Amino acid sequence: MRGCKRPPMESAPAPVTPEKLPAPLSPDPRIELVGLTRAELKAELERIGKKPFRAGQLWHWIYHQGATDFTKMSTLSKEFRVSLAETHKVTRPAVATEQRSQDGTRKWLFRFHDGKEVETVYIPEEDRGAVCISSQVGCTLSCTFCHTGTMALVRNLSPAEMVGQFMAARDSYGEWPSPTDGGRMLSNIVMMGMGEPLFNYENVAKALQIIMDHEGISLSKRRITLSTSGVVPEIHRCGEELGVNLAISLHAIRDDLRDVLVPINKKWPIAELLQACRDYPTANNARRITFEYVMLKGVNDTDADAYELVRLIRGIPAKINLIPFNPWPGAPYECSSGNRIRAFAEIVNNAGYSSPVRTPRGQDIMAACGQLKSASERDRKSRPGAIV
Repeated sequence: MRGCKRPPMESAPAPVTPEKLPAPLSPDPRIELVGLTRAELKAELERIGKKPFRAGQLWHWIYHQGATDFTKMSTLSKEFRVSLAETHKVTRPAVATEQRSQDGTRKWLFRFHDGKEVETVYIPEEDRGAVCISSQVGCTLSCTFCHTGTMALVRNLSPAEMVGQFMAARDSYGEWPSPTDGGRMLSNIVMMGMGEPLFNYENVAKALQIIMDHEGISLSKRRITLSTSGVVPEIHRCGEELGVNLAISLHAIRDDLRDVLVPINKKWPIAELLQACRDYPTANNARRITFEYVMLKGVNDTDADAYELVRLIRGIPAKINLIPFNPWPGAPYECSSGNRIRAFAEIVNNAGYSSPVRTPRGQDIMAACGQLKSASERDRKSRPGAIV
């Protein structure tokens, strides 16, 4: 593809795949404890006749220690551990494949109990890293530059399935118990995987509240970013109830173009979206709203586009992430040239807005922005006996 040229690279590392992943079995009748809020966990223990303080003990083992085996929860009596194992469970999504990029990015294809799958990506930096979590199986938005958008929406993910993605990533890195000294490799979460988080708000909010609980995983809200394509009615609610960082998939400065690139714009156009950003409860100079802008050759990358972008966001504490378009098979767009991206960024920077150009990560394993669920979907359909 012309435009964004990738640097030369060695052959992509082979996927790390379990020898044989069985087809989904009949649903396990035991009650899943992952995904229950602290209040729900307390109520569940009271239901089975246990003292409320046991909820705190279990919470510590599940979310601080990362334990999945009741027999290792040594502060619980042996009798309680045995009875719990018969009626309850602590699980993770199954790893269908795990791929590792030359740049350190890691991508998992997680399979849930019903055979549905999502992709989760870990993007490392020098002393930290972000886990990109999916909120839906498939997507309903049909953004034309995004490969995930070519899939139909299958279903929302549950709180357990979202929390489980992060916990499974920590399993992979052995990052248990939860570090308390700030020395985390998996230090941030971005709700930027498959799906639109604000179309699954209740479950997303519950999952993030569990992850932020200070006695468990204890990830600060300042280290969590939720990305939305513009579900305006839920944006203010997200700020009031969660207080996490907000990222907006903007990608265009005119409604007619954004209607094509991000079709949800037909329901909530740019003016309404930007007003919701101005009203976002936690937006300030220390916690700026991020506007994501994919650079598409000859579509949205002119100097005039850059000047209009600056005009539109005036008065909003913001930074603009410029994202070189990541190609996928059959994509209708090309990436803007490096010179065009730099010129665009210079205009935005000169207007006083930080405008970093995102370095594509994990391209050799199709883990970059906009590529999720592409190669794995194709590979899965080609496997003998694959579940489709």
